[in-house]
Amino acid sequence: MLTTRFVNGAPNWIDVGTSDLDGARSFYEGLFGWEFRSAGPEAGGYGFFQLDGRTVAGGMQTTAEQGPPSWTVYFQSADADATAKTAEQAHGGVLARPMDVMGQGRMAILSDKAGVPFGIWQPGQTKGVDVAGDPGSLCWVELYTPDIAAAAAFYNKVLGLETSAVPFPGGTYTCVNPAEGGEDAMFGGIVPLGEDPVEAEGGPYWLPYFEVTDTDATVARTEELGGTVRGAATDIPGVGRIARLTDPSGARFAVIRSATPQT
Repeated sequence: MLTTRFVNGAPNWIDVGTSDLDGARSFYEGLFGWEFRSAGPEAGGYGFFQLDGRTVAGGMQTTAEQGPPSWTVYFQSADADATAKTAEQAHGGVLARPMDVMGQGRMAILSDKAGVPFGIWQPGQTKGVDVAGDPGSLCWVELYTPDIAAAAAFYNKVLGLETSAVPFPGGTYTCVNPAEGGEDAMFGGIVPLGEDPVEAEGGPYWLPYFEVTDTDATVARTEELGGTVRGAATDIPGVGRIARLTDPSGARFAVIRSATPQT
């Protein structure tokens, strides 16, 4: 599962770009207990969501020209420039060229063959988020895509990710793990986009999951705070109880009360 023992190819950062940063601050504070801390005037409004003093995500104000409000998942890279070059060679895109971030690391925003944006983070002083897998923090990611085989090949070439088929009610689920650590380091899955009309809206994308202690209570609180329920709370045997949501600006995310609580 996802931990802060980051290895190359594993998610190590996540942030939300939103048209209403003040609204996002209020929503996620009310939902997860996060507090927002500015990174300072030189960071252009970027800041950190923290839980009990530990950073769980980033957040920033974005414009309509930068796309709709959304969460971006970042994957660890030992060399951001080389990873960006490989993404281009694999027929992906480079949406934001590799750049240094105030000595904290080096980042880029890329896209896969289906046009799905994702980030890469080459650690400097900041290795990644301070907590993962605990309630209120990132615990899993899923890629919704029209072509699982093409996506698997792309991320294998660019990030060294490996896939495996796991039996699942009604079929199989394609799990993803970094080469380093093997299946014990599994952190996400790849899901066929066309099988779910709700997820098909807006095209392919990465969906982050946050661990919670009570899925139904989180769903109710989401609605109270002005968010939307896109997928009602559902039990998945052996996995947990999940729900798919959006914040008031439309950024999509999911929550899960894991069958085996994250530690």
